[in-house]
Amino acid sequence: MTHLHLGFIGTGKIARALIAGLSGKKNTVMAGFDTDAATLTSLATDYPVQPMLSIAEIAQNAEVIILAVKPWQIAEVLEELKPLLTKNHLLISVAAGISSEFIRSNAVESLKVIRVMPNTPAFVGEGMTALCKGTMASDQDLSLASELFSAIGQVTILDESQMDAATAVSGSGPAYMFYILDSLANGGVQCGLSYDQALLLAAQTMSGAAKMVLSGKKHPDELKRDVTTPGGTTEAGLKIMEEQNIRQILSDTVVAAAARSRQLMK
Repeated sequence: MTHLHLGFIGTGKIARALIAGLSGKKNTVMAGFDTDAATLTSLATDYPVQPMLSIAEIAQNAEVIILAVKPWQIAEVLEELKPLLTKNHLLISVAAGISSEFIRSNAVESLKVIRVMPNTPAFVGEGMTALCKGTMASDQDLSLASELFSAIGQVTILDESQMDAATAVSGSGPAYMFYILDSLANGGVQCGLSYDQALLLAAQTMSGAAKMVLSGKKHPDELKRDVTTPGGTTEAGLKIMEEQNIRQILSDTVVAAAARSRQLMK
């Protein structure tokens, strides 16, 4: 059976999470390069990843290249990759805000590009990854990328015009959830719980509530009504959220993050 050769340029947290998810996958050979030698050495110690000494070695040994560097590093990496790329390469980019067209125009016009936006719950196998394909990529390329990222959670296919929104909702979303969890835990402390007790109560509640939504049986608003008894405790809490316009604040949070994602491209 043919082996799939994956090459990672950048071996930070997201790359490490994907490598961990794929490490038990048969017929997948992985190699990595990182300017931080210690990061690469640590990765190669923990997982079946062959360390490479240069970007050139990655391009020469991998048909699928996963570009896992920061957005501001993309142009520099592409400049080095450009003379090494062929029509057989598939490049998968995890850089926020960087369009597939930018990648093609700074590399090879015929390059097949898949753009993805994973998030940090990938570290525990519960990631959410949005994917879209560039102009030259095929449905088969998109299917391959989807299969790879399914190893670290759920995936969804979007149009590229929707990727900034996906970045704002799911890419940045874990930070919003952590902020909310910390706030709920602090509220519990004010009411007599220890912080650890309150955080456990809040985190498991958020996890369970998310699973109820993901079951698809009821809309979140209907689920909220199911919990709310007239004159009860939930109603009292929701009243404060409505008075403080928390719904609008959270919506504005997503809009601001999406705007920043668009700015990164500039």
